[in-house]
Amino acid sequence: MKATELRQKNEADLGKELLELRKAQFSLRMQLATQQLSNTSQVDKLRKDIARIKTIQHERATAK
Repeated sequence: MKATELRQKNEADLGKELLELRKAQFSLRMQLATQQLSNTSQVDKLRKDIARIKTIQHERATAK
């Protein structure tokens, strides 16, 4: 997901999106540990999406 798309969302939507991504990250980590994950690049993409959301949340918190 792009940062411009994330900046258009409000705080509640960002929180929900972050929660969903964290659950997906946990699922991918478990698949990776049990060697069921074929596309390992998904883990990195998900990690970067989480970082984008957290960055936007931090920017908004410091702007207030």
